[in-house]
Amino acid sequence: MRSVELYDTTLRDGAQQEGISFSLDDKVKIARWLDEFGIHYIEGGWPGSNPKDAGFFERMREAPPKHAVITAFGSTRRASLRPEDDPNLQALVDCFAPAVALVGKSSAFHVREVLGVSYEENLRMIADSVRYMREKGKIVFFDAEHFFDGFKEDPEYALRTLEAAADAGAAVLVLADTNGGTMPADLLQAIEAVKKATNVPLGIHVHNDAGLAVANTILAVQAGVTQVQGTINGYGERCGNADLCAIIPNLQLKLGYQVVSPEQLRSLTSLSRFVSELANMAPNPTMPYVGRSAFAHKAGTHVNALLKSPQSYQHIDPELVGNTQRIVVSELSGKSNLMYKLQELKLGWEVTKEQLEQVLQEIKRLENKGFQFEGADGSVELLLHRTRPGYQPPFELVDFHVLVTSGKDGGMSAEATVKVRVKDQIIHTAAEGNGPVNALDLAVRKALLPFFPKLADVHLTDYKVRILDGEAATGAQTRVLISSTNGKKSWTTVGSSTNIIEASWIALADSLEYALLNGAGQ
Repeated sequence: MRSVELYDTTLRDGAQQEGISFSLDDKVKIARWLDEFGIHYIEGGWPGSNPKDAGFFERMREAPPKHAVITAFGSTRRASLRPEDDPNLQALVDCFAPAVALVGKSSAFHVREVLGVSYEENLRMIADSVRYMREKGKIVFFDAEHFFDGFKEDPEYALRTLEAAADAGAAVLVLADTNGGTMPADLLQAIEAVKKATNVPLGIHVHNDAGLAVANTILAVQAGVTQVQGTINGYGERCGNADLCAIIPNLQLKLGYQVVSPEQLRSLTSLSRFVSELANMAPNPTMPYVGRSAFAHKAGTHVNALLKSPQSYQHIDPELVGNTQRIVVSELSGKSNLMYKLQELKLGWEVTKEQLEQVLQEIKRLENKGFQFEGADGSVELLLHRTRPGYQPPFELVDFHVLVTSGKDGGMSAEATVKVRVKDQIIHTAAEGNGPVNALDLAVRKALLPFFPKLADVHLTDYKVRILDGEAATGAQTRVLISSTNGKKSWTTVGSSTNIIEASWIALADSLEYALLNGAGQ
């Protein structure tokens, strides 16, 4: 099988995304994960630029990766210095990394307007730096910055920068679309010219400013490039870098390249979510292959076909990348969605076609009022339970009253009074909280705990509020999603009303009822 080298720059280029700041421990943890996943080269940062990156290379020196080659990033020498006198190059020499990526200008415009040196001096800077690092025993990747833009302006000079690096001993010439705006046809034209000019292996480093980073990377590989650079989740400055989470499965599953082992590929979704967690970035649900919605199906006709053949509306088996097929329920659903949901839930009792139709109509009615069930599986299950003949909820709210007051110190406090019926008993109790919803939650639990002690294990993990019609201002319809867990299982419930307290209560009551139906009772 054809093979490519994977070069990950999440810890350097990915960390330049707005809102991301990896700690030293984060960088080390991600590097370990990347190593286990099968990445060939892990770019750890710029050792001469900050203490954190220098510390990363020291940690890697103490406990080197099992498979990957740690790579350091730096630039060619300054115009006024010899390589041995350049602090940036000396930091690369001194650091643990066996490989270095040297960025140099391959655009005549940048040499002229940014560096402010002669074209010949820039070529000497490239050659001197690559040769010096080779003499120090480093594997050198020449990062030809702005190559495609430079080739478009002055192809002859752009190629000369590559020749300078190749003649000095660069192992790979990395063609960079630094501004991310190169069109596919222009990219292929430039690569073909490079292949005629040199036999040195080529790499590709593409940014996503035109939304083409993944496509351009794959085209480059098909044109003969053998080193693929990118980041996990496409993190990177401006619009990001080429997303390895899309590139890897595309190359391996679609085009027949040997990239990682099948077992490693099955951990791709976990890797994506692990990195997003450490980056403190919410995972993008619509990411290809690894997103939570990548194999989620909502339309009733699609689900009907999926029940007959999973391939009917999925381009791959989601398990190949460690993801799962999901069927969501909404006003667009048909009976097939609910049938599939029943298979997932394993309720242990038969649901008739009439019950399914009843639930489906109720979902459509409620979604018209502002509910949304595709992210609230707990509420969907409760709707199914409530169609059973003779079903009695474990508790019922008779009445509640919430009072919010302002104290003398300017702080706010809330008190909730509730009446709850459990079987033939009515419990009247109250509680204080740091807000009206918290007070209501505490008061209801106070009433229910004597009957259902294990509700003490249930707690909220997330509380989301969305205003559905902002033009209505403070009278707007409000949707509340509450996520809960008992330590073993998690679920989400939904409520909607023009009154945020009522919307919260509906979601909260469903959450507690769901817990009681799923073993959080006595």
